[in-house]
Amino acid sequence: MKFLAIVIASALFASSSFAADTKFGVVDMVKAFTEFYKTKDASSKMKTNKDKAMAEMNERYAAYKSLLAETQKAMKEAQDPILSNDARASAQAKAQDKAKEVHSLEQDINEFQQRRTQQLRQEEMELQKGIYEEIVAVVKDKSKSSGYDMVFDKSGVSMNTVPVLLYFKDAVDFTDELIVELNKNAPPEGAKKEEVAPPGLATPVAPVKSDSPSSSKKKKKSN
Repeated sequence: MKFLAIVIASALFASSSFAADTKFGVVDMVKAFTEFYKTKDASSKMKTNKDKAMAEMNERYAAYKSLLAETQKAMKEAQDPILSNDARASAQAKAQDKAKEVHSLEQDINEFQQRRTQQLRQEEMELQKGIYEEIVAVVKDKSKSSGYDMVFDKSGVSMNTVPVLLYFKDAVDFTDELIVELNKNAPPEGAKKEEVAPPGLATPVAPVKSDSPSSSKKKKKSN
């Protein structure tokens, strides 16, 4: 589709009469997106949600470490030569039950991480989509009021990462005007000029690797 649009635009530009009678405009959508106050609000919202997810993950991992310590203690008791055979058998059964709980909790933590990461990514995409749609709507309104026949995004790149719009003599860049229009209703706290990157996912927590006694026991057998 992008290639077809370039071909059509090239064909239109080839006609000197068309170019002479057409008013062209360009905007930097990346810059407009980054400096839009709603992008900063979305970034703040995403940070809050990621911090909450991280706190939930840490809570689960703390429970995992505690359970793992209990399991290791039970395994040690099961090997105590001072205990009677019945006592050792009871301790061993307890250790095996604990090891199953550890394994189950490992799976729960990893599934939780994957689920929450996907939820955050989906939420981020929806926020970005809504913001871009709002920016495009303002671009269209401004294009109509200013009499632009065609408007291009100069931040757009082709499949080989080369900018789609390299040069056009009579194109007017109205990015700064667009940003002013986007931020005209910004609340005081959202209109502060500060460098804020577009929302991005935090580095996911690495999946929990099994250090349970059951896995350690398997390693010893293999040795």
